[in-house]
Amino acid sequence: MPTTCATARAAAVATAAAVLLAAAGCGSGGDDEDRPKDLAAQELDWQPCPAPSEAEGGGPKPSPLPGGTTWECSFLDAPLDWDEPDGETIELALIRARARDTANRIGSLVFNFGGPGGSGVATLPAAAMDYGALQARYDLVSFDPRGVGRSVPVECLDDRQMDEYVAEDATPDDAAEEEEFAGNVRRFSESCEENSGHELPHVGTIDAARDMDLIRQVLGDDKLHYFGISYGTELGGVYAHLFPKRVGRAVFDAVVDPNENSEQGSLGQAEGFQLALTNFLKDCVERGDDCRLPGSTVQEIQNWIIGFLGGLDSKPIPGIGERKLTQSQALNGIAQTLYSREYWELLEQGLDEAEGGNGALLMAFSDAMTGRSENGRYSNIQAAGTAIRCVDSKARYTLEQTKAKLPAFRKASPVFGEFLAWGLMGCTDWPVQGTWSHPDVSAPGAAPIVVIGNTGDPATPYEGAKAMAEALGKGVGIQVTYRGQGHGAYGNSACVDRAVDDYLLNGRVPKDGTVCR
Repeated sequence: MPTTCATARAAAVATAAAVLLAAAGCGSGGDDEDRPKDLAAQELDWQPCPAPSEAEGGGPKPSPLPGGTTWECSFLDAPLDWDEPDGETIELALIRARARDTANRIGSLVFNFGGPGGSGVATLPAAAMDYGALQARYDLVSFDPRGVGRSVPVECLDDRQMDEYVAEDATPDDAAEEEEFAGNVRRFSESCEENSGHELPHVGTIDAARDMDLIRQVLGDDKLHYFGISYGTELGGVYAHLFPKRVGRAVFDAVVDPNENSEQGSLGQAEGFQLALTNFLKDCVERGDDCRLPGSTVQEIQNWIIGFLGGLDSKPIPGIGERKLTQSQALNGIAQTLYSREYWELLEQGLDEAEGGNGALLMAFSDAMTGRSENGRYSNIQAAGTAIRCVDSKARYTLEQTKAKLPAFRKASPVFGEFLAWGLMGCTDWPVQGTWSHPDVSAPGAAPIVVIGNTGDPATPYEGAKAMAEALGKGVGIQVTYRGQGHGAYGNSACVDRAVDDYLLNGRVPKDGTVCR
C-alpha cells in the first residue's frame, strides 16, 4: 500500500503518494562533539551528474539551469550507526547547483522534498525552476536520505512483485480478504528484512537529521539553511530540536503535525483528502454542464465515485498495457491528482474515461504515486518510505485493532477512509522496533523558522502548521497561512513567494500570522 506523501509541486506527479507519515518524536542531544572529525573534514569529489538510478526513479540526466549552471553530484561518507560513529560508514548521494551571484553568496540551501522516501537528487533538478530566485545567492543542494535512491537504498519486492502488490485489495471486505491483506503486508516486510535487514535499524528521521548536520559541516556552512516540504518539515523540526544553535534561515512548507501519532496523522489525512475532493466536486458542480461527471450536486457525484470504486473491487477495468485498474490503484490515482489544483482537470478526465471502461489515465497517476516508471521499473520510494516510518513510529496495529478504527475513518472520509485505516497495518510485522509516538521538535534558542500552512492541503492538513509553529517555540515558529488548494504553498502564491524569498535572501522575517491568498 502506498505510504508516502507529495514532494515539490513541480515534481509531485513523479514522486508523490497518497498516505503519509506515521507521526514521530525524537530524543535530545547532538552537537559537533558527536561527529567523527575525519568525516566532518572530508572533501567531496563533485562530478557531472549521471542520469538518476532506477531506485531514484530513472529518467535522463539533469539539464543545465537557465543561465547555464550545471548540476554536480557527489557522495558523502556518514556512519551507518550514529551510536557508533567510528564504525561502518555508508555513502549518501548529494546534488548541487552553484549560486549565480558568487560575490553575495549566503551559503548552501539544503532541500528535502518529502516522502519519506523521495529522492532529493532526482527531485531538485525537476523542481529547480520554482527556486530560481533563491539560486541567486545560494548553492541549491539536496540529497538522497539514507535508505533512499542511491544512499544505500532499502530493497524489498522486485518489479513484478510490486506490480502485484500495488494492485492488491487494500480495503478487505470479509475474513478471507482480511487474511490475504495481512499476508501481503507481512510478505512485504519479510522481503525488506531479507534484502536490507542490515540497514533497516538505521534509516530513521533522527539518523537523517544527524546526516544533515554532517552535510552542513562538509559543505563549510556554520548554519544549516534549509527548505523542507511535507515530510521534510518533520525532518527539519527534528534537526532544529537536535541542533537548535545550528539552524540558519529555514522554511517549512506543507507542514506535518508533530503532535500526532500515526493513527491521528492518518485520520487527519482522511479528512484532508476528503476536503480536497469536496473542493474539486464543488468546482465541478459550479461549472454545470461543462463538468463531465454524472450528478448535479456534490453528494450525487461523490456517490457515483463511491459506486465506481466499489465496482472495481470485483471487476477491474483495462488500464495500461496488459494491466487492469483495480480499486486500490484508482484510489491512488484519485488521491494523487488532489495534490495540486492543476490536476483537477485531469482527474475529471480520468474519471470520465474510467466510466467508459478506460482506466489508463487513473493508472498513470497511480504509477506516478507508487514510483513506477513507464518501463515497468519501480523506484524505492515505497520501500524506503515504509522503512523510515516504521523505524520512527512505535505503533504496531493488529488486525482487530485496525478493524476497530474503521468507523472513525469512514466518518472522516467516505471515499478514502477505509483505504487509510487499513494502511495503519503497514508496520505490523516490521522487523525493527519503532522509536517514538511523535517527534519532539521543540527548539529553544533556534533562529526563526517560517512555517507555511495551506488551508486546502490534502496530505498535510492546515492545522499541522499551527501545531508545528507552537511546538518549535515562541519566537522560533513564524506561521504564514496560504488560503488555497493543493499540497504546499511556495510556487502557488506570489504572496508566499515574496515572504519566503525576502526571508531567505535578505533575512527579513515575515510577521507571525501573515495571511496570503
